[in-house]
Amino acid sequence: MGTKTVDETGADTGPEARTDEEKVDVTKSDAMGADEVTEVDDAEDGDEAELLEGLGEDEKEGPSGVGQGAAAVVSAGLGLVSLTGGWIGTVAAARETLVGQLETASTATVATQVKEVYGDAWQTSALWAGFFALAALVVGVFVLARPAFGAPGKPQAPWIKSVGWAGVSLGVIGLLLAVLKYTDVLLGLPSTS
Repeated sequence: MGTKTVDETGADTGPEARTDEEKVDVTKSDAMGADEVTEVDDAEDGDEAELLEGLGEDEKEGPSGVGQGAAAVVSAGLGLVSLTGGWIGTVAAARETLVGQLETASTATVATQVKEVYGDAWQTSALWAGFFALAALVVGVFVLARPAFGAPGKPQAPWIKSVGWAGVSLGVIGLLLAVLKYTDVLLGLPSTS
C-alpha cells in the first residue's frame, strides 16, 4: 500500500505521488527565487482579505431568495384556492344557506326562497373566491416587483419569476370568475316564473 502506483488515467497515486499544486510550486520556484514566490502569495491573500473586509455581511453571502420564493408559492396557492374554493368559502356559503332557510317564511314566494336560500350563498362563495384571488394577485405582483427595489445586480431566480407569474395569472382568472359568479353572469339563479 505504501508504493507508488499509476491509476488508469496515468496519474501517479500513493504516498510518493505529487499533487498538481506541488508541481506548479516547483515550476514557480524554478523561474523565480523562493522569496519572490512568497511575496506573490502574500499579495494575493491580502487582496482577498481587503475585498472581503469591504463587503457587509449581507453582501458576502448575498440574498438567498427564500422569502421571494415562498411568497411566489403562496401566491400560486392562493390563486388555486380562488379557483377551486376553500373551506372558508364553503363554510360561509353553508352558513348563508342556513340563515336563508331560517329567515324565509314558509309563505314566501318561490323566487324569494330561491334567492334567500341559494342566491345569497352563491354570492358569499363568490366573495370569498374573489378575496383569495385578490390576495394571490397582490402577492404575485409584489414578488415580481421586488427585484426593482432590491440590491442592484442581483437577479431573481427564474423559477421564482415563473411561479410568481403563475400566481398573478391564477389571481386574475380567479378574480374574473368571482365577479362573473357574483353578478350572476356565470351560472346565475334559475328563473322561477
